[in-house]
Amino acid sequence: MTVRDRLETILSRLDARAGDERVYTRLYPDAALAAADAADARRRVGVSLGPLDGAIVSIKDLFDVAGEPTTAGSAILRDAEPAREDAPVVARLRRAGAVILGKTNMSEFAFSGIGMNPHFGTPGNAADPARVPGGSSSGAGVSVAEGTCDIAIGTDTGGSVRIPASLNGVVGLKPTSGRVPTAGAYPLSRTLDSIGPLARTVAECAAADAVMAGAEPQALAPMPVAGLRIGVPRGLLFGQVEDVVASGFEATLARLSAAGARIVEHGIDDLLDAMAEAATRAGAPLVAIEAAAVHARMHETHASGYDRNVLARIRLGAGVSAAAYQACLATRRALIAAMDRRLVPLDVLALPTTATTAPEIAALAADDDAFRQANLLILRNTTFGNLFDLCGVSLPIPGMPRPAGLMLLARGGRDRTLLEVAAGIEPLLAC
Repeated sequence: MTVRDRLETILSRLDARAGDERVYTRLYPDAALAAADAADARRRVGVSLGPLDGAIVSIKDLFDVAGEPTTAGSAILRDAEPAREDAPVVARLRRAGAVILGKTNMSEFAFSGIGMNPHFGTPGNAADPARVPGGSSSGAGVSVAEGTCDIAIGTDTGGSVRIPASLNGVVGLKPTSGRVPTAGAYPLSRTLDSIGPLARTVAECAAADAVMAGAEPQALAPMPVAGLRIGVPRGLLFGQVEDVVASGFEATLARLSAAGARIVEHGIDDLLDAMAEAATRAGAPLVAIEAAAVHARMHETHASGYDRNVLARIRLGAGVSAAAYQACLATRRALIAAMDRRLVPLDVLALPTTATTAPEIAALAADDDAFRQANLLILRNTTFGNLFDLCGVSLPIPGMPRPAGLMLLARGGRDRTLLEVAAGIEPLLAC
């Protein structure tokens, strides 16, 4: 099929559910069709702009697109001043030949791992529409899993790429912070925010990551599973794990071990405790402190327009002093260095991406306490990767009744190694 043929099929699917569209908040059919035609024309004469040329891509609703407001999943920003130019990652995707189909739904201001949105509706999970999609890049995860794009671009501040990847059964990559420029993306936490892709394969994620990072895409050389040094951080991150997730994870470890990987228990609880103590001393988690700064001029004057669960998390950080914030950052820097030393003997850490599969939407919509508890648990395993500035990827665990992910984490700056490890493991999980 031509790129235009594939795109028209997708547009027909989306048109059929017009009026109840919750995955996408905005579509660009005319621009996408023009880009598809250009990609097809290049193919006919044997010209390629690279691995993303003709790939159908969705972008999260917090990236600037020239000429329109960036709403970041919030009704408050519907009438905001239009963006003057595309975000750098959007511009790089266009130059690489990507066909940008539209913007995808998200948790308001990217501040939830559940993916529910009271303003634009909640996209149903691709495997079961009655269940949450995972957040905050909710529409991103669903758009890839349901096949309305090839690659989705999301952001990950505490797991917001890896969580929807896990819950929808696709691949999601969180690069090392600073690898991809965050200019033109509505911030949640400037220290922790990162931009990453979701796709069906590790190779597609690697290609999108390279383009967004301004690097030359190169074919991955999958690392052999035999001899891989895989650490399992049993302890705090393995509490309250749903039985089906635990059994799927252990079966996956058994596959890796049978293929020759060296699986070892590798404790990190002391470092996790120290990071948690730093937040306690500061008076709020780092993400809440920085979110309160981002929203300082809005969260009181427009309080009634916020999702109440998002507003509550922002307000947690509003009273933290500058001194406490700086002390928190200093402690974090020391703990990042300590974690880096701790991980030297390993190629990757491995653990479940999320402790549970996707909860039902109705149960969380009706009970704020249940929402908060589910949100904390679903973010737990991914958030520490951002706090310790690791890079991470979620791969689908095979044979699950509902999707769940295997998360691999590597030392900061080892993104290429992580992708090669993931590419080596990927075929083993597909069989």
